[in-house]
Amino acid sequence: MQSFSIRNIELLTGIKAHTLRIWEQRYDFFKAPRKDSKQRFYSNEDLKKLLCISFLYHNGWKVSKIASLSDEEIRTQAFEIDLSEKNYPTFVQRLLQSAIDFNEASFLETINELTVAIGFERTITEVCYPYLHRVGMLWDTNHVIPAQEHFSSYIIQNRLISETEKYSDSQNDFPEIVLFCPENEHHELPLLFLNYLLRKNGWKVLYLGANIKIDDLKEVGKLPGIEYLYLHLITNFTGLHIDDYLEVLRKTFPDKKILASGRGIENSQRTFIDVQKFQRDGDIVSFIQQRRQTLGST
Repeated sequence: MQSFSIRNIELLTGIKAHTLRIWEQRYDFFKAPRKDSKQRFYSNEDLKKLLCISFLYHNGWKVSKIASLSDEEIRTQAFEIDLSEKNYPTFVQRLLQSAIDFNEASFLETINELTVAIGFERTITEVCYPYLHRVGMLWDTNHVIPAQEHFSSYIIQNRLISETEKYSDSQNDFPEIVLFCPENEHHELPLLFLNYLLRKNGWKVLYLGANIKIDDLKEVGKLPGIEYLYLHLITNFTGLHIDDYLEVLRKTFPDKKILASGRGIENSQRTFIDVQKFQRDGDIVSFIQQRRQTLGST
């Protein structure tokens, strides 16, 4: 069974460590045991209960009221919270609770509920991305719950692929844009979402996926009709500074336009005439939607 520090709990629930300590002293609805070093530690069950408490607390419940409920009542009330824009973080925490138990049915139920209520795109951007960011940040800094991150990513990835398949009939012609992550980049979910958005908006896409070497791109670059090479980079493990990597792409494919996004391009300082760098999600969406507007005007 995993154990979590009070800092881990703070990151996952959004409840400040100082607040947790006060609650432990004032209320009797949970008590974190301590290690020999006197540091508090929390079990999976403690985390699940605190996530439910956080659901209620961040939706206006008084702590004294929560403390008067049984564990089952806390859970029931938490899962009866209605969806609204202000409580998207509640659903991030609900995904966390499902992931802790590796409960695929519950995880999918939450995603499906959100998709019906706010649409698939907003489900990904407003809930799934913040969820993965929170879990990934915890893993990166504390080496906690990597198995749950893999479990969650697999489910979200499958949903993205399933939704993207709805637009496969529009891919009969030669591709005009190639999607890839550079060599040693394995974070594929953002690229899958880009694939979904592009196809939904009428683009002809060749999806290559993660960990693609420049040499592997050369054959693809010979295909007729390809105008753009789009790379998404979270962590730069190419062995080159990002500007040097972009320069290699430019020289290798002088007749293509290079598009780049992701945290890994934030250190780029040079300006290239034939390279377009997207720093904000809104800029990516605007660029993608231009295609639909162009098709609609022809």
